[in-house]
Amino acid sequence: MVTTTKSSTPAHARLRTLYKEQFADELQKELGLSNINQVPKLEKIVINVGLGKAKDDKRVMEAAINTLRKITGQEPIQTVAKNSIAGFKLREGNVIGLKVTLHGDHMYEFLDRLINIVMPRLRDFHGVSNKSFDKQGNYSIGLVDQSVFPELTFEETTTAHGLQAVLVTNAQEVAHAKALLTKFGMPFEKEGK
Repeated sequence: MVTTTKSSTPAHARLRTLYKEQFADELQKELGLSNINQVPKLEKIVINVGLGKAKDDKRVMEAAINTLRKITGQEPIQTVAKNSIAGFKLREGNVIGLKVTLHGDHMYEFLDRLINIVMPRLRDFHGVSNKSFDKQGNYSIGLVDQSVFPELTFEETTTAHGLQAVLVTNAQEVAHAKALLTKFGMPFEKEGK
C-alpha cells in the first residue's frame, strides 16, 4: 500500500505564482521602486455585459447569464438603472446589464485563459490597444462576440453579445500598469500603429 502525503501549500494559479516568485522582483528593479509594496499588482477583474437595446429580450439575458457563469465560474449580478432617461426608454430600476467581479486565483486563472487561449482565437488580431488605460492605471478590454471562449458550445453562442473586462490595478502610473500587464503576457500593439 502506497501512502501519499498532501502538500501543505495549496496549488495557486500559474500567473499568481509567477507574480509572487518572479515578476514582483523584476518589476521593482525595472521600475526603480525602493519598496516591494510599491510594485503594481492586479487587484480584481470586473467582467460586464451591457444589454442595451436587448434589455427586454429574455433570450439575450439568458445567453449573457450563461456566458458569464461558464467563463468565470461565478453567478453574475444584475446591474440596474439608477436614473430614468426618457430618450432611451429607460426607467429607474430596469436591468441594463450583468457583471462579475473576480479576485484571487479565479482572477489570475481568467487572465491566463484570456491572454493565452481567447486572444489568439480572435480574427485579425494584432494586439490590444495601448490607449485603453484610464488615469488610475486600470485597463479595459472589449470583446464583440463571446464565441471566442472555449468553455461555450456552438449552441450557446448563437445569441451573440459582447462583453468588457476591466483589469483593476493599484498602479500609480499608466506606465507601471502596462509593465505589469506586459509581464503577464498581454499582447500590446506595436507603438506607431
